[in-house]
Amino acid sequence: MSTEEKKSAPTDAKKDQAANKDKKAEKKEDVLTEEDLRKKEEYQLLVTRIADADDGVVKLALETLRSEIKSSTSSMTAVPKPLKFLRPHFDTLRAAADTMKEGSNKALLCDIVSVLAMTVENTEHLCLKYRLKGLNEAASSWGHEYLMHLSAEIADEYATRTDENKPVDDLMKIVDDIVPHNLLHNAEPEACDLLMEVEQLPKLLPHVNEHNFQRIALYLFSCTSYVEEPEYTTILKVVLDIYKKMNQIPRAMQVAIRMGDPEIIREVFALAGSDKNLRRQLGFMLARQHLFDVLDLNTIAEEDEKLRAIISNSNLSKYFSALAKDLQITDPKEPEDIYKSHLTEGSKTTGAGAKVESARQNLASTFVNGFVNAASGTDKMMTLEGQNNWIYRNKEHGMMSAAASLGLIYLWDPDTGVSVLDKYLESQDEYIKSGTLLGLGVVAAGVRSEFDPTLNLLSDYLAPNNSLLMRTGAALGLGLAYAGSNREDVKEVLKAPFMEDGASMELLGVHALALGLVAVGSCDPDLTDQFVGVFLERSEDPQLKSNTYTRFISVALGLIYLGKKEASELAVETLKAAPEEVARYGTLTVESLAYAGSGSVLKFQALLHECFEHLGVEKPEEGDKKDKDNKDNKDNKKDAKKEEPAKASADSREGEFQAAAVLGLALISIGEPIGSQMALRTYDHLLQYSEANIRRAVPLAIGLQCIANPDISVMDRLSKLSHDHDPETAVNAIFALGIIGCGTNNSRIAQLLRQLAAYYAKEPNHLFSVRIAQGLLHMGKGTISIRPQHSHDGCLNMAALGGIIALMHASIDMKGLILGKAHYLLYLLAPAMHPRLLMTLDEELEPKPVMVRVGQAIDTVGQPGKPKSITGFQTHTSPALIGEGERAELATEEVLPYTDILEGFVIVRPNPDFKKPGAGK
Repeated sequence: MSTEEKKSAPTDAKKDQAANKDKKAEKKEDVLTEEDLRKKEEYQLLVTRIADADDGVVKLALETLRSEIKSSTSSMTAVPKPLKFLRPHFDTLRAAADTMKEGSNKALLCDIVSVLAMTVENTEHLCLKYRLKGLNEAASSWGHEYLMHLSAEIADEYATRTDENKPVDDLMKIVDDIVPHNLLHNAEPEACDLLMEVEQLPKLLPHVNEHNFQRIALYLFSCTSYVEEPEYTTILKVVLDIYKKMNQIPRAMQVAIRMGDPEIIREVFALAGSDKNLRRQLGFMLARQHLFDVLDLNTIAEEDEKLRAIISNSNLSKYFSALAKDLQITDPKEPEDIYKSHLTEGSKTTGAGAKVESARQNLASTFVNGFVNAASGTDKMMTLEGQNNWIYRNKEHGMMSAAASLGLIYLWDPDTGVSVLDKYLESQDEYIKSGTLLGLGVVAAGVRSEFDPTLNLLSDYLAPNNSLLMRTGAALGLGLAYAGSNREDVKEVLKAPFMEDGASMELLGVHALALGLVAVGSCDPDLTDQFVGVFLERSEDPQLKSNTYTRFISVALGLIYLGKKEASELAVETLKAAPEEVARYGTLTVESLAYAGSGSVLKFQALLHECFEHLGVEKPEEGDKKDKDNKDNKDNKKDAKKEEPAKASADSREGEFQAAAVLGLALISIGEPIGSQMALRTYDHLLQYSEANIRRAVPLAIGLQCIANPDISVMDRLSKLSHDHDPETAVNAIFALGIIGCGTNNSRIAQLLRQLAAYYAKEPNHLFSVRIAQGLLHMGKGTISIRPQHSHDGCLNMAALGGIIALMHASIDMKGLILGKAHYLLYLLAPAMHPRLLMTLDEELEPKPVMVRVGQAIDTVGQPGKPKSITGFQTHTSPALIGEGERAELATEEVLPYTDILEGFVIVRPNPDFKKPGAGK
């Protein structure tokens, strides 16, 4: 036997064995046991008797079939033999049901045919069709599988009838039968899905009780990421009503904040009644969302001064100091403590701690010092006596950022911060004075002072007789201090430049950005008209197209409609009348911000389509001459690419609208796990096939997608891009590393950044970006985050997200803005900064140490019973740090929390039923 024959022999043998196996399986199916054979013959006889002329014989046969089917389908493990043996007779039974005279026998036969319709493929909704002709007995008596088929057909039939304006009352009767059965048998998701399909979700409320409300509400709340309006609002209203019914006021407040309606928030707050501690717990939730002006603080102050302090975040600085003492991180850090230059070879002659200094590296150290020592009230560069000359180690705009960094150091403590910064207002140097104005805004970001000095201090410097520098610092300071407040007095002061003739585009851009931050998510029509008016009135002005600050007017317009979806359509249509270059950037920015966090697949696809357009590629025309020209153009392009790695230059804004579209991809899918994974895969395609202007925006989009979430796969992508041949892509990737690790002290990112600092030691722009990233990574010594999601990712802080978005759009022109003179825009992160902690407080609002477990969160949506909510936990004594993707739960029964959302500040009370071990002996 040859070698080939030997090889083929085993293969043929295997084929024969497989064939024999299949034959045996078929034979086994054909061969029935004696009992099965007897049953099959019995069913055949019953089918035959259904055609009998005697109604009594027919009734007996039908009732026997019904009894057999019900008894078999009631078991979860047994194979339903009646369905198997009756399936060949389906057409016979169906024909008999159609021809039988009206009566109880026909109704019963229709019920049987309806059940058998599960076993055949059909597009006629036979299961539902014959159910409607059958008896009016409970559909649940035929088993759970039957209910699932019936529910699916009801959903399809409902959609068809509503399109044709036909009545659906008969369908609703079946729905009213199915829903209670599902809720009683731990099938809450199926009940919710059916009611959503037939647009009757409020029918859930009568069936909600203490045993099922958590699973129902959690499932519905998670569904909001995958639906559009008006279903989105309908679901949230039902969840709100469920929590109200079950007296879960903190959870109701979470839903009210998600809805974004001040009236509903006030209504939920009123449900707390006279319970002082519950009102204070709700106050902490409002403060985290920066909703300082939803309630009347003056009225609240008369009733409860402590509640006013909670809502205005006045005690945030005190609690953060308590956290720092508990973690033993009160000592200030120097930039060199972060750089750790001694760990990297060849870096002894570079960096801020070296003997050879540069203004650029001093500026980087200023930012690092501010971010690392944020909210600590002390540092080793700016606040210690005799060290004030550090400001003068910077040049021009660097002095502005250095003065403003004092605002970061005294963050959340406006009383102390204003008194420290006030002396710099007497400076004769305009850069220091402007930085001081910006610092006054930074120090008040995220808090409201009882005396509210910020507006009075800064408004005087917005008058036209002040320089551009002074007006810039004051305007941006007001934007940061009152982000999300939508206060009319603040907006009125900031509108002034739009009434002036010949105002520079830089001035208009900064003021527009400040107005956008203040009016975030307000849909203000007056501001919309003003911003669009700039584009229309200055359509012939070359500065409109060439000035990089023009982008901030588009961003401001988007901020006004942040998260408002369809409300932005009029603004988008109006923008299309502007010059094309400006209009495309503006419309994409407004649309992406309006649908931020919505997970809208249609908008995601529309933005992706914009990214696939290849700029500068001419359409082919007929003729040899055109082909020859195309060939020459390709050769020229190849030569140009060799000489210049990046096609777009800093001076040209062509193609920036595509960068805005890339950021939009991240915005739409932010906070939605499945959409986020899809977006991250999409970025790989954009990096592979797109031009430089899109590739530069991809690292920024990745950073926006994974704020303060140092995922290893994302980290590796950015690490690879940080060595990209295009310098702007590399700089953006380094900056994005800081964003994804912000406030985490992640050791892997820290090591990557130290290596990058050594690698780019002779590249000032790259090194500056590395230093900024290092400062962000160690923000607040690892205790402060900028993640806008909170309350178990159920709410999105729009004021915080607005500042981050504005910084990302500024980073599209990293070279012209952040690496140029507008590095002060890094302070746009101030409204998003918050301590990532869990601190338990007693009823006197003093920190109370309690044992807590902190671990990775588990998705419990749709899980029956009471599944564990965390895994891989560690036990700590509060206050404890909470990272991205982590949850906390109490590890003791000694106290009870006022909310089950253990995040931020939680008030606890003694458990009256708790008995210490051994107390009863």
